[in-house]
Amino acid sequence: MQAIILAAGMGKRLGELTKDNTKCMVRVNGTPLIDRMLQQLATLSLERVVIVIGYKGQELRQHIGHRYDTQFDIVYVENPVYDRTNNIYSLYLAREALVSDDTLLLESDLILEDGMLQMALESPEPNVALVAKYESWMDGTMVRIDSEGRITGFVPKQDFRYAETDTYYKTVNVYKFSKSFSREKYVPFLEAYQKALGNNAYYEQVLRVITFLNDKELRALPTEQHKWYEIDDIQDLDIAEVIFSDTEKLARYTRRYGGYWRFPYLRDFCYLVNPYFPPARLKDELRAAFDTLLTEYPSGMRVCTLLAAKCFGVSQEHIVPAAGAAELIRILMEREEGRVGMVWPTFEEYPNRLSEEQRVVFVPSKPGFRYDADDLIAFFSQHSVHTLVIINPDNPSGNFLPKADVLRLAAWCEENGIRLLLDESFVDFSREGVDVTLINDHLLRTYPHLIVMKSISKSYGVPGLRLGVMASADTALLTSVRAALPIWGINSFAEFFLQIFSKYEADYRRSHPRFLLARDRFYEALQAIPYLRVWPTEANYFLAEVLPPYSSTSLTKKLLADYDILIKDCSTKKAFDGQSFVRIAVRDEADNQRLVDCLKAIS
Repeated sequence: MQAIILAAGMGKRLGELTKDNTKCMVRVNGTPLIDRMLQQLATLSLERVVIVIGYKGQELRQHIGHRYDTQFDIVYVENPVYDRTNNIYSLYLAREALVSDDTLLLESDLILEDGMLQMALESPEPNVALVAKYESWMDGTMVRIDSEGRITGFVPKQDFRYAETDTYYKTVNVYKFSKSFSREKYVPFLEAYQKALGNNAYYEQVLRVITFLNDKELRALPTEQHKWYEIDDIQDLDIAEVIFSDTEKLARYTRRYGGYWRFPYLRDFCYLVNPYFPPARLKDELRAAFDTLLTEYPSGMRVCTLLAAKCFGVSQEHIVPAAGAAELIRILMEREEGRVGMVWPTFEEYPNRLSEEQRVVFVPSKPGFRYDADDLIAFFSQHSVHTLVIINPDNPSGNFLPKADVLRLAAWCEENGIRLLLDESFVDFSREGVDVTLINDHLLRTYPHLIVMKSISKSYGVPGLRLGVMASADTALLTSVRAALPIWGINSFAEFFLQIFSKYEADYRRSHPRFLLARDRFYEALQAIPYLRVWPTEANYFLAEVLPPYSSTSLTKKLLADYDILIKDCSTKKAFDGQSFVRIAVRDEADNQRLVDCLKAIS
C-alpha cells in the first residue's frame, strides 16, 4: 500500500500565507497541513508516499527533509506547469506510481481527524471514496449513492441543484484505489481524458466518466461523525483552527459570538432562542419572498416603525425598531450621563457601555442571585441613580419579578424621578406569558419614565434577522434615538417578518405551553445530575452551580471536546467572583435529552 499526495497547487486564495510557501505548508494551530498528514500516514503500514509537487516544490522538499525515512520512502514527482494545469495533470504525471500498488489518494489541502485514513484502509471494499453528507459550507464535487453504498453518479458544480441536496454527499478528496482498478480502468481513462480534453480539469472528472458508464465499482464510505475540512482560503483556515483546536477550542468558539451554522455538528446551549417558533409555514413564506427581499431595498424608518407598532399593538410614536436590541442599548447607554443602577450578574452589554464611575451595582445576597422588588427599592433608596436597568427575567440568573412587582417598581421610580429601563427580552417565556409585557400604550403613558427594551431574536427564534424594539411614552427620547439610527436600519427580511407576524401570532401563543413543558422536563432531568445545583427559571435558560469534581470551566470544556456541546461558562462574568456557574439554554426536547445523557455519561 502506498499514498499519493497532490501538492502542486499555488493556493492563491490564501494570499500572503502562500506567498513564500506551498499551500500544504500553511499552519493550522501551529502545525503545517503536510506535517499533520504525514504524521497520520506514518501510523499506517505504507511502503512509500508519492508527493506531486509544483509551486514552491523545493521549499516543500526542504521542509519535509528526512524526518520520515524510518516510516516510508518519499518519492517526489514534479509538475513543471502547475500554474497552467489542474490536478488531473498532476495525477497523470504520477500514473506509473498509481498502477504499481494499492493507493491512498489525498489532496494536500485537507485536515483530517485521526482515524479517517485507517477507516479507508480497513474497509473491505477495494475501491472507496470517503464522503460526507452535504452541509451548506461544502463546495466542489458531490456524489449520489445507492442503498448499498455504491456511487451512482458524480454531480459537477454546473449540475448542482439546491433542491436536491438531501441526496448529495460531498467527496472528502480521499480515495482508496486497488492496483487492478488503477491499471485496468482509472489510468486508461485518465490518459484518454487528459489527451482528449486537456490538462485543465480535475481527476474526479475521470471517476465521473467511469461511473457514468454504469461501473459501480467505487463505493462510498461515509465519514459519519469524523471531522475534516478543506482549506482553500483564509475563512476555511479560521474555521479549521476552531474545529481542530485542542487547548483553545472553547475560546475560539466563544469569541466568534455566533455563526455556529458553520459547525453543523455543534449543539449550542449557549445562545438563547425560542425552540418552538417560528413555524414551518412562516419560514416557507419567507422563502417564497426571498428573491424579492434580496434584490429590493427595505423601507425606511417610518414604515418599519409603523410595522413594529402594529406587531406590538402600540402607537407609532411610542416605539422604535432597530437592527437588534444591542444597537438600541448602545445608543441609550452611550448617551447616559448620570449614574445607572443595575443588578449583577447581568447581560453585560449594559455595563460595558458605561464608565465604572457611572455604575451603581446591586449584588443579591440570596442563593442563586434571587431578588425581588423590595430588595431593589431598599438598595436604590440608599444609592441614588438617574436610570435603573432591570432585566426581567434576569440574565443569567433567570430571576423573575411578577408583573405586579414590576408595576410597583415603576411607580416607585416615577415618584423618585428615576428612569426605569426594563429589558423584557425573555419575559414571554415566563409562566405569565406574552400578556405580561409592559409594551402597552396605557402603561407607557402611566409611567412616562419607563423604557421597555425587547430583543425579538430571543422570544421569536429569529436571531439572524437582527431585530429589537424600544418602547416609551418619552417621545423626545425616542425622537433622539431615531435620529441616531440610519434610515435603512432594518433589512428587508426583518421588515417582512414584522409585516407578516400578525398572521402567525396564534402560532406564537401556541408555542408557549410547548416550551413550558419542555422546560419543566429539562429542569427535572438536570436536577438529577449530582454535580449540578440548578435554579428555577422563568426564562429559556437555567443558571446552574457546578459542584466538585468539576468546575464550570472544566465542565464546559469537556462537553465541547467530547460531545460538541457548547454551554456558557459564567465564571468570568461580573459578580460571580470565580464561582462555578454555567448557563444552559433550553432547546427542544430531543436536544435537551442529548445534553442530559452526556452529563450523565461524565458523572
